[in-house]
This record gives sequence, structure tokens and C-alpha cells, in this order.
Amino acid sequence: MVTTQFPAKFAAVLVYSRPFLVFGGMVCALAVIWGKDPAVYTLGISFLLISMTFDLIDGWFAARFRPQALLAPLADRIMDKLVFSIIFPVIAVGTMWRLVGTQPNRAQLLHAIFVLLLCVTVLIRDNFAGFMRGFSLRQGSEPESKEYTRLRTIVAAPISVLLYAHAFYVPEGPSSWIYHWVSWMGTLPLRTFFFIEILFMIINFGSIAAYCRKYGTVCLDELCLGDQVLRRKILSVLPNALTVMNAMMGIMGVIFAYQGRFREMYFMLIGAATFDKLDGAVARRLGLTEPLPEEENESGRKVNIGNLMDDFADAISFCIVPAWIFYIALTDFGYGRFNAAVVGWIAAIYALAGIGRLIYFTIDKHPIPGFFKGLPTPAAALLVLSPIVIYGHALEAFPGWIGFWGYFSIVLVLFNAVIMNFYPVHYIHMGRAMSRNPWFGRATALIVIAFAFTPYLGQASLCIMILYLFSPLVTWRIHPDDAARESRRDTQPAIKS
Repeated sequence: MVTTQFPAKFAAVLVYSRPFLVFGGMVCALAVIWGKDPAVYTLGISFLLISMTFDLIDGWFAARFRPQALLAPLADRIMDKLVFSIIFPVIAVGTMWRLVGTQPNRAQLLHAIFVLLLCVTVLIRDNFAGFMRGFSLRQGSEPESKEYTRLRTIVAAPISVLLYAHAFYVPEGPSSWIYHWVSWMGTLPLRTFFFIEILFMIINFGSIAAYCRKYGTVCLDELCLGDQVLRRKILSVLPNALTVMNAMMGIMGVIFAYQGRFREMYFMLIGAATFDKLDGAVARRLGLTEPLPEEENESGRKVNIGNLMDDFADAISFCIVPAWIFYIALTDFGYGRFNAAVVGWIAAIYALAGIGRLIYFTIDKHPIPGFFKGLPTPAAALLVLSPIVIYGHALEAFPGWIGFWGYFSIVLVLFNAVIMNFYPVHYIHMGRAMSRNPWFGRATALIVIAFAFTPYLGQASLCIMILYLFSPLVTWRIHPDDAARESRRDTQPAIKS
């Protein structure tokens, strides 16, 4: 009897002890702020590592030895909420504390701000998920037993340990193997932390989107009381948020460019292009692109705030930002090789040409379904910035090539300013092409990922974008009627919803 009860009690210990361990980590963090003791720093990380281990194995023990415990899933969620409500605010405070008494550079300040935003996002996600699950249960909709959104919970514990180790890192600790084993996490380069944190933020937003997809219909039916206009206004928040993220990623690219980190800058522009694709896809999936029945008979063209926001975000991320980054690269990091006034005029020409192309795209009354007239601005931005990545690598390893890649970028910027507004040339809609052929999008993503951490990211991206630049030599054979049928097929689920 005792043998049977012990594993069940041990499973309960694994579940309910985690908040106490994390609270111990918080106390150690406060002690580190007060006295900067490496031993206390090591103890705090040890508490969090034990809590993380318990979080990974408590589910197996509970399912194996307490399969009929009705409150086990609820208890696990409550413990997760308590743990994350403690540890992530502590991490935000620690990241700010690490800058006290120092002269932080822009990268360190940006990282501290980003960690604060990340911690707020984690807490918002937890409260939003609890609200959506509770609302769905009250309406009689049972949640799924296994959720994709648990991915966020699985990765949250290891990432919290990593950020804690960085935020409260105390150098020159004891020579013990424990300190050396845990302190290496606090000395990782900032670009590694940025990569992990951006990935974690994407997972959090994905978790929020998954909850909206799972429980959103039940919630909206109750809140809107059949009011379709109110329902549409609430749903429009999702694509509009993605549009804002598009502009934010572009601005973050400028921040990285000022630091000379052109590889990270390019990742931000890829993210902006991804969000630009997603906002339209989400709007179509939610049925926001189709007029309401009572609006079909209304005459006159109404102003669509979502379209205005999308155009504004595109103008920032794919017109102003590439021109700005081009100017920064050649003037701030050109060692006087390039005339600042000439580069400024070229950058202004590109930005105005891009904005003009967006205006034409908006007022064009005869669009070709599935095609763009002229090179689309996201593709043009990725094309003109890919040699800037090569230019940034030349600054570090091959100074003799700075002049070549600088003048190559100048020629490419001027060429793109023209081809964006050369409307007789038609480019296939890559976003919809990737949606119809998932293997194509996955292959492109794999190529970018394969070269992401090599010195050849710029070359790989330049080759991909040049292939798209000359793609009309192949895609001109596609008849517009075929593209129209494919376009209607892509938007059919959104019309039904």
C-alpha cells in the first residue's frame, strides 16, 4: 500500500513544488542585486533548473500514477501561471539592473527593452489563454486534451533559466565546477539572446493565434449577439496587429543597421515581409475582405482602415527603411568612400519610387489576379538589401571589396527604383504561389536557414531575389484567367467564413 501511494505523492510534489523553487530563485535574485554573491547566483539558477526538470517530468508521473485525478490538468496550469508570473517580472528587473552603473551601448539598451516587452507578452498570453479556456468551458465547449499551444509552456522554462542566468550574471565567481557549468549561460553573445527571444515571442503570438482559432468562434458568438459589424471590428484587430508588426520589424532593422549588424537587419526585413504576407492571408481567412450583405448595395467607395494601415506599413518597411539602411551602410560605414549627399539623393529617389508604386497599386482599377504590375516593394527591398549584407561582411573580412559592393548597391537601388514602376512587366504573387505549393515555400525557408549562420547569407539571398527578378521570363506564359481561378480558389475558405 505504501509502495503504491509513494509515486502518487511524489507526482504531487513535482507539480506543487515548482512555485516554491521559483520563489527561491526570486529571493536569490534579490540577494544578488544586494550583494553580488556568485554563490547565491549559482543557487538561484540551481533552483530554476530543478523547477524546469520537475516541469518536464511531472506530466508523465501524474499520468502514470494519478490517472484519475480530476484536478490534475487545472493544477498544472495554475502552477505554470504562478511560476511565470514570478520569474518573468524578475527577469525584466534583472535585465535593467545589469545596466546600472555601466555605460550600455545601443545593443544592450535595445536588449533590455526587448526583454521587458517579451515578459509582458508572456503574461498577456497566459491571461488571455486562461480567459479563452474559461469562457469556452462555461459555454459547454470542451477543450482538447492535447494542445499545440503547450509548445509555449514547454520552451518557456528553459528560456526563463537562460534569461535569468544572463540577467543576474556575477563575474569572477568561485572555481567550483557548478559555477562554471551554470555561468556560461550568462556570457552568451547578445545576438544569440536576440535570436532565442524573437523565436520565443513568435511562439507566444502563435499560441495566442491558436487559442483564437480554437475558442474564438464561441467567444465572438456570445460577445457580439449576432451583430456582424461588431464581430468584424473585433476580428480586424488580428490582421491589423500583424500589419503593425510589419512596420515594427522594419524599424528594428534600422536599429540593427545603425549598429553595423546587417545580417540581423536582413532577418528583420524577412520578418516584415512575412508579416506582410500573413496579414492579408488572415484577413481573407476571417472573411474580412468580403462586404457584408447590407453593404453590397451601397454606392461609393468606403475608406478601409485596414488597407490604409497596410499601405502605411509597407511604405515604412519596404520603401523608407531600405533607403534609410542603404544610406546608413554607405555613409556611416563607408570610410569616406561615398559622397553622403549623392547617396542621400539616391536613397530619396528609391523611397519616393517605392511610395509611388504603392500609390499606383492602390488606385489601379484593372489589376491582374495573381500578378503584380512591376516589381513588388517587399521583393525590391529584399533585393536591394541583400548586397548590403555582403557589404557588411566585407567590412569585417574583406575591406578591399567594400568599394565594389557599395557601388553595386548603388546601381541596384537605382535599377529597382525603375523596375518597381515598370508596369508592363508582371511578377507572379509569391505569397499565393507559396500557399498553393507549400513545398516551394519550405524549400526557400530551408535555403535561408541553411545560410543564416554562415558568411554567405547575403549571396544566397541575392541569388534567390535575382531569380525572382527574372522570373517573368518564365511566368509570362501563365494566362491571367488561370491565375484568377487559382486566386478565387485560395480565397474561397474566407468567403465561406
